Amino acid sequence: MTLEAQARAALKRGDLPAAAAAAKALVLNSPEQPAGFFLLGVVAAEAGQIAKAVPLIEAAVERGPEAEHLAQLARLLILLRRDGEAADAARRAMELSPSDALTLDTIGCVLARLGNHEMSVIPFGAAVAAEPDNLDYRYNLAAASGFTGRVADARAHYETILAAEPGDARVHYALAILSRQTARANHVSRLETALAGARRPEDVLRIRYALAKELEDVGNTADAFRHLSAANTAHKQAISYDFAQDAAIFDGVEAIFGNPGNALVTGVGQLGAAPIFVVGMPRTGTTLVDRILSSHRDVEAAGELQAMPLAVKQLAGTPSRSVIDPATIAASADVDPAMIGEAYLARAAHYQRCHKVRFTDKLPANFLYIGHIARALPDARIVCLRRNPVDTIWSNYKNLFASQSAYYSYSYDLMDTARYYARFDRLMALWEEILPGRVLQLSYEALVADQEGQTRGLLEHCGLEWDEACLSFHENSAAVATPSAAQVRRPINADGVGKWRSYQEALEPVRAWLQAQNIQTD
Repeated sequence: MTLEAQARAALKRGDLPAAAAAAKALVLNSPEQPAGFFLLGVVAAEAGQIAKAVPLIEAAVERGPEAEHLAQLARLLILLRRDGEAADAARRAMELSPSDALTLDTIGCVLARLGNHEMSVIPFGAAVAAEPDNLDYRYNLAAASGFTGRVADARAHYETILAAEPGDARVHYALAILSRQTARANHVSRLETALAGARRPEDVLRIRYALAKELEDVGNTADAFRHLSAANTAHKQAISYDFAQDAAIFDGVEAIFGNPGNALVTGVGQLGAAPIFVVGMPRTGTTLVDRILSSHRDVEAAGELQAMPLAVKQLAGTPSRSVIDPATIAASADVDPAMIGEAYLARAAHYQRCHKVRFTDKLPANFLYIGHIARALPDARIVCLRRNPVDTIWSNYKNLFASQSAYYSYSYDLMDTARYYARFDRLMALWEEILPGRVLQLSYEALVADQEGQTRGLLEHCGLEWDEACLSFHENSAAVATPSAAQVRRPINADGVGKWRSYQEALEPVRAWLQAQNIQTD
């Protein structure tokens, strides 16, 4: 067996010391060849030493680029938030016409992480063609198909997976949210069977969410709430969430921007009106507005970018692993806003593929960064979606966000979500006080009731000329990777208005609490 084969065999069985020894011997024997350096990099990556792995794989690429090596380099660069370099490595890997399924799937995953779901379908499809029985590859293709509007293809791939793995909770949840279920066509019975057989807490969580969604679709709100309540109670306990974690972040933002005596570094920021920020609580119409704007001839959707949070974190220089925390917010007060603007635009550029004159950044949590945006990008436009508070809280509670994301930890408890909404509402009032007129606070209900009138106001705020295509946003073929994917491919409708009233008894404590905080609920 060759040294390369020895190293690969050791990696496959998880024996990292043996793999490292064989790879080192390969480097000593053939220092001009890429294989040894590549395998040493893979060993380092498997050991969690990503920063050490990258230069080793780069050394392999320098000795003669191979698709496998470039694909793995792209994967690691994504983990290090070096998105531009990752995109370049993935492109070079595809140009080498790879044929092995793992390399193709890896390229697809990188493209998906970069928000390029349309392009990811190509390598994902090739990976499944090469290894049709690999269910992970098929799941990735199914997800990309759903994001890009190929709903029938997505459904077929998901069903193929379930035929082989009937308990796959990821697939059950994906199928539930892929489209609206009906009394005649739903998966409730199958989901109940899957729930009975689920053992891992994360599987129970996803299946209960799937059941809640489908039961709501068919009008069984009592059982829908029962499953949601059980799922969320268990998950909140598992992640040990305390609202004080989020309260401290709001406190930090208000401390640096809401205190007139607080000295912020002065600067003019980066001029130019290219970015349009669509912000707000999740599930309030941000995806809808993003689709309306990106249907305009001069605007492209860049996606839910982490560019502003990462720019602030990078320049604040705090050592914590959290992207946003009180220390990072406090340190950001000392950063030149022009540097934040420059860092933001550099990161955002990697997600602009059409090179139109304007682009949208639809990260809802950017409402926390409106002060930074206003200083760093003084010409940027900001739109904040506002929806009925109880509908907002209910929609957050019933939606399964990325379950490991700290952004949405509040959403597993109704009262935590209400408290979060109240702090959001207070922060938006602060922005209006110190940045009057800078943020368009757009009512979801008003948009539904008067699509054209509100769209005209939206475009005017964003400095855009009228474009009739914005009224036909549902015909926009761009990918959607949010839970709203099915909704925004339909014409505008009032289905989501007043949805909370189907759960009025369960939500009465929330409504009463909001009113006690002087937050109107009707």
